[in-house]
Amino acid sequence: MTAITSDMESLRDGYRRAASRRVAALLAAAACLLALMLLDLTTGPSGMPLADVWQGLRAGPNGDDRMTATILWQLRMPQTVMGMLVGACLGLAGLQMQTILANPLASPFTFGFSAAAGFGAALGIMFGELIPLPSFVVVPAMAFAMTLVACGLVYFIARLRGASPEILVLGGIAVLFFFQSLQSLLQFLASPEVLQQIVFWLFGSLLKASWTSVAVTGSILVFCLPLVLRSCWALTTLRLGDANARSLGLSVEHVRREAFLIVAVLTAAAVCFVGTIGFVGLIAPHVARTLVGEDHRYALPLSAVTGAIILVGASVFGKFISPAAVIPVGIITAVAGVPMLFAVIARRGGKGIA
Repeated sequence: MTAITSDMESLRDGYRRAASRRVAALLAAAACLLALMLLDLTTGPSGMPLADVWQGLRAGPNGDDRMTATILWQLRMPQTVMGMLVGACLGLAGLQMQTILANPLASPFTFGFSAAAGFGAALGIMFGELIPLPSFVVVPAMAFAMTLVACGLVYFIARLRGASPEILVLGGIAVLFFFQSLQSLLQFLASPEVLQQIVFWLFGSLLKASWTSVAVTGSILVFCLPLVLRSCWALTTLRLGDANARSLGLSVEHVRREAFLIVAVLTAAAVCFVGTIGFVGLIAPHVARTLVGEDHRYALPLSAVTGAIILVGASVFGKFISPAAVIPVGIITAVAGVPMLFAVIARRGGKGIA
């Protein structure tokens, strides 16, 4: 009896230590994100010392120094906050996708959601004048709507053939190529001026951010967070395999469909205002699982914070290498994502990447 009690106490101590390490990793990632956000606010074409940024933050948007207040609160702050929100949405969506598909290469692009958003934005840019709404409303609204249409198509396929990972992946790939081909058709038909606007949107840039886009994206993220956190145990159980999850009473198909719909909404919120941004939803979940393991109570928030770190870090890097003409973050993440993916493969290749 004493030996059993000792073993139980040892297990509890090990669990407490593991939980403490995971919480420490979360806090360290949050501190890193805050530091990057401050650094992002200090960088830009006009430059701004950290002391001025801090003074401007304390004074608020109605501070006495109107130039500092305008640059900080109307130009830079929306971009920085939007980068944080978009990265968090993509990180959350990416981890859920990799879990429900049991596929380490899954990301919001796998289902064709980003391609559908690009097609919707191209439609809005080309034919938005036919809709009696401002262009800054039409383009993101069309991108959001087409993302949900892509979600509906994949969901319809899943309903017909079952929500297995293989069916979801195949349906997503079919939708991906379908919307990419439509997107290419619109680019071929567009005039040079319209084509330039479409291509710039597809680059993915935080320069389009405003407080309106921050409010919309933030509201959608806040709405989805309770649904995501509620499914933590179900997603963790799903990592044990479908057979083991079912033996524990989990409705695997229901979990996949619910996570799938949440992924669609999060991806639509992320890309409809800033454009297509790659690799964030692919890399962030791998980093989170490397640091805290498969427990989604920790992996989900850390994946969100890691996604935000990647995107805000890309914004800072783009401003550093080209202060006069800020490079779109979509280009930075695409270029930086390749060595990051190689690093994930090298780190996990010996024991399997899944």
